[in-house]
Amino acid sequence: MRAYFLLAVLGAAQPAFGAEAPLDPARALVRKQGFAIQKDITYLTASGKDIKLDVYRPPGREAQALPVVLYIHGGGWVAGSRERASLSALTFLHMGFAVVNVSYRLANTALAPAAVEDTLCALQWIGLNAKKYGLDASKVVTSGDSAGGHLALATAMIPSDSPFTNQCAANEPAWSGPYANAAPKVGAVVNFYGITDVAEMLQGPTIRSYAVAWFGSMPGREALARQLSPLSHVRPGGPPVFTVHGDADPLVPHSQALRLKAALDAAGVKNVLHTIPGGGHGGFSQEQTLASHRAIHAFLGSLGLAPAPASKP
Repeated sequence: MRAYFLLAVLGAAQPAFGAEAPLDPARALVRKQGFAIQKDITYLTASGKDIKLDVYRPPGREAQALPVVLYIHGGGWVAGSRERASLSALTFLHMGFAVVNVSYRLANTALAPAAVEDTLCALQWIGLNAKKYGLDASKVVTSGDSAGGHLALATAMIPSDSPFTNQCAANEPAWSGPYANAAPKVGAVVNFYGITDVAEMLQGPTIRSYAVAWFGSMPGREALARQLSPLSHVRPGGPPVFTVHGDADPLVPHSQALRLKAALDAAGVKNVLHTIPGGGHGGFSQEQTLASHRAIHAFLGSLGLAPAPASKP
């Protein structure tokens, strides 16, 4: 499993939350591995800014519409970038997926719920542009780490008629007629240690400064946080979820992953909680990373979502 070994090395080398790292070299390494990159595509304009994404594809599959992973970077909704998250795309590229790697508005540009609104619009962008970029809109997976894990869950689980999708009307041409949400149905979520109960992070023993910063001093923030929490949107028929979470995570309590699993089990939703014993907030060992990647691939394969690997052992 040479490709997976490479991913384990790269995954273990990724910076912890809040650390600084070079930007462009990450995307350059993805290209050096032989994957095609179409970068800096504007998918939404909001708060006076163009919000962009990159599309990555395995080589030699130009004629195929590929299953696609919508990948969302972490950083507590206050930091991080899609450029720094480029190495995470390798996990799925080596499985044969195309990857749409997205930016979104951070708290210094717009407070909650802006990040959720943006990633919902990125999902709609896939539906509107699947044919142009060779994406199979019937096989969409959302994924992300930390706050990106939260956004991956929220994007997949928030109903398509939610008011949080209203901003996405700006994605459609003015001549297209009445607005209709074109977002595809998400086939699965791969959640790397994401926040599942946002409200819990705003007060009490689990308060986290990054969550407080995402809401600022806005009135009614607890109610909004509950609306943005994946736990509030668990329901029968929801998308299957694979969660990777260290049981010694100091930034996002492992208990949040346990509560999500319990809720999904109660609703009859297929899910796996892959706990990393002694694991923190990412930075897992090579062996732990290898094991989680293999388990993710098997899970997505069991759902009929994983294509043939782009690289052979």
